[in-house]
Amino acid sequence: MEEKILKIKEELISKLSSVDKEALVLNLKGEYVGKKSEIQDLLVSLKDMSVEDKRKYGSLINNTKKELEELINKKLEEIENNINISFDDTLDYEINNGSLHPVTIVAKEVTDILKRMGFTIVSGPEMESEYYNFEALNIPKDHPARDMQDTYYLDNGMLLRTQTSDNQIHAMEKYGAPLRICAPGRTFRNEDVDASHENTFFQLEGMVIDKDISIENLMYVMKCVLREVFHKEVEVRLRPGFFPFTEPSYELDCSCLICGGKGCPTCKNSGWIELIPGGMVHPNVLRAGGIDPEVYNGFAFGIGLTRLAMMKYKISDIRVLNSGDIRYLKNFDMK
Repeated sequence: MEEKILKIKEELISKLSSVDKEALVLNLKGEYVGKKSEIQDLLVSLKDMSVEDKRKYGSLINNTKKELEELINKKLEEIENNINISFDDTLDYEINNGSLHPVTIVAKEVTDILKRMGFTIVSGPEMESEYYNFEALNIPKDHPARDMQDTYYLDNGMLLRTQTSDNQIHAMEKYGAPLRICAPGRTFRNEDVDASHENTFFQLEGMVIDKDISIENLMYVMKCVLREVFHKEVEVRLRPGFFPFTEPSYELDCSCLICGGKGCPTCKNSGWIELIPGGMVHPNVLRAGGIDPEVYNGFAFGIGLTRLAMMKYKISDIRVLNSGDIRYLKNFDMK
C-alpha cells in the first residue's frame, strides 16, 4: 500500500514537471485527485478494511491526497505568474469618439430646459398595472380611448405602458401638491410600423399642479421648449383634442421641418406633425392622485421625444431610430 501511494505521488510530480499550460494541469488534477482517481479509490476502499488497516492507512491516504492537491495548485500558480502580457504600442490604430442617440440628445435638452423652469425629473416602471396606465387616468375598462391604444398585455396581469402619463399618478401619490414634474421614458404600442409610427417610442410627460394654473401657463412652457430645442421660432398651431385625463384638451402641432410644411410621408402629407398634446388635468385624475380639485388645478402635456428628434435632425423615417445602425448614429453630437 505504501509503495502504491508513493508511486502515485512520484508519477504526478514527474508529469507536472513536463507541462506548462493550465489546461494540461487541470487534466492531471482530474486524473490524480478527481472522483475517478486512484487516490479516491483508495479512500473509498477504507470502508472495507479492518480497524487496524484503517488506522494505518487512513491518515496516509488523506495526507497524500492533500499533498497532491498542493502540488497541483502550486503548479497552477507558477503558470499564472509566468504569463507575460505585452502591449505593442507601435501598432497603428484609430480611436473613434462615441456618440449619443438622437433621442437621448433631445431628451437631455428638454429635461435641461424644464429643470431651469423648476421641474423635477421623475421616472416610473415600463411594466405597469392597468390601474396606473388607464383607470387612475380616467380611462375605465369600457372607455373608447382603450381602443385607440393597442396595448401589449403580459401573462402576469401587467402591461407595457402605452404612455408616460402613468407618472402623473405615481408623482402625486408620492409628492402631493404643489407639484412640478417631468418624466421621460420609453412607451409601447402595437402599432403598424411605417415612416412615422413605431411600436417602441419615447415620450416625456410634464405636469404642474398648483393654485390658479391656466392654459396660458401650458402654452408658455410648450413654446419655450420648442424654441430652445430648435434654436429658433417654429410655426405651431393649437387645435382642440380629446384625452380622458385632461379637460379641456389640446393638440399642439409643429410645422413639419422635414418638408417645410409642403407635405411628405413623415407628416402624412399634411404639413404638420403632432408634437405636444396636453390640457388641464381632469379633476378625476387629481382625486386619483390624492389631491383635492377644489383647492388645486394644473396642466399636463406629453412631448413625443422620438418625433421631436426627427424634426430637429430632419430624420424622415422613424424606423431609423430603433435600427441600431451605429454608422447612422455617428452623425449626431450634442451641439
